[in-house]
Amino acid sequence: MTLFHPYDDPSAAARSVELTVAERVARGRRARKTASRESQGEWAPASDRPDPVNLLEEQAVTRVPELVPVRYARMMESPFAFFRGGALIMAWDLAHTTTSGLVVQACGDAHISNFGLFASPERQLVFDVNDFDETTPAPWDWDVRRLIASIEIAARRNGFSKKQRARIVSDAANAYQTGMREFAKQGNIEVWYTHVALSSDLAYARTQLDKDSLAQLRKVIDKAMTRDSQQALTRLTKLVDGERRFISEPPLVVPLSELFDPARHESFVSDMRNLLTAARDNLSDERRMLFDRYRIVDIARKVVGVGSVGTRTQIMLLTGRDEDDVLMLQAKEAEASVLERFVGPSQFAEHGERVVIGQRRMQAVSDVFLTWGRLERGLDDGRSHDFYFRQLRDWKGSWDPSEMNPKGMSFYASGCAVVLARAHARTGDPIAITSYLGTGKRYTEAMVEFAKAYADQNEKDYAHFVNAVKSGRIVVDEA
Repeated sequence: MTLFHPYDDPSAAARSVELTVAERVARGRRARKTASRESQGEWAPASDRPDPVNLLEEQAVTRVPELVPVRYARMMESPFAFFRGGALIMAWDLAHTTTSGLVVQACGDAHISNFGLFASPERQLVFDVNDFDETTPAPWDWDVRRLIASIEIAARRNGFSKKQRARIVSDAANAYQTGMREFAKQGNIEVWYTHVALSSDLAYARTQLDKDSLAQLRKVIDKAMTRDSQQALTRLTKLVDGERRFISEPPLVVPLSELFDPARHESFVSDMRNLLTAARDNLSDERRMLFDRYRIVDIARKVVGVGSVGTRTQIMLLTGRDEDDVLMLQAKEAEASVLERFVGPSQFAEHGERVVIGQRRMQAVSDVFLTWGRLERGLDDGRSHDFYFRQLRDWKGSWDPSEMNPKGMSFYASGCAVVLARAHARTGDPIAITSYLGTGKRYTEAMVEFAKAYADQNEKDYAHFVNAVKSGRIVVDEA
């Protein structure tokens, strides 16, 4: 069911150049008539809302069958883990709420754990959105509502009081609102180049965080800066007859040589080499030159994330000048965004390209080896499969919300909201969005109400999911 198609929406950013600032302000004001700011806080399940377990089972059809129970086991951990894996459930719900209709390049799964640290090509540690499996053009407010709901759900898991949760959600909503207002004042190039870099002295963080939270943040940063190819080399590989090979840790990491008989293994490796060639051809010329200095030596299947478990994900070990000069790549299957059934199909022929282009649009800086490829009629089912590639570890890190106190979560959630606003400002119309939001508290107050209501719904859905596990309808594997 397509509710509207963003590529035909006159509010798309590309059209804003045809309008004056005053006309863009007026567009935002008109959007309030379509969806008042107060309506952003309303939530009630639609009468024809599908069984959330049915939606999860729909997704399982195209995934690796033996890994689906692992996904369900991870979602069983808590209502927050269930929420992380339920992007399709919330996409259905968001598509049946009122929306401003102002379109951006949406993340599609902008929950609080999908932001984090990584290295820029200039070897600077930056903070940004870091998951784009579901990205596609869609209303900006869908992203914000998913972020806001995730904050409330994470805060409940931590046992925060109602007052503390409301303050954290309000701070994050206000950070998005004020951040977008600042981006609306800036020129296009200034917005495009804006990024959040972490200074070594954490000067701003020291003014916002208590001693314990600041210590946790420093620990996260220090750990992130050790998570590189050399650390992965030690953690994931061993020398076998003088060559590096992945260590077997089933079912989370399994070398392809252990998954198949010799003939099927040879065929699968050939498929993956063809895929890697396709991805290499989609790199820019200078990056292909760098990539060509490496050769592939081993491949393994890896289980990643929560919602992504069961998608075909391989890790690839490549070596350069010697066995210690390594490049670790992750090839992750890209399926249709969960938003596409509501906003229409992607403009890109390959979903790997959709993910990569969406990431480049939203992120201030991106991995130099970020690319995509399609494998025609290969792997284990004879179907076409789309993939995107990125470095497995390149100073990547995140602050686990379960370890945050209220002050720490407020700081972190507000940071997530600001970089989300920056991504939306890059790809949408920040002037119209700011005009819609206004400067008062109506929007932030609405977000507090939405967060509470949707967190309540998520708890009901989680309980239903747990009952499905107990009844045997859903099988879990806690490996």
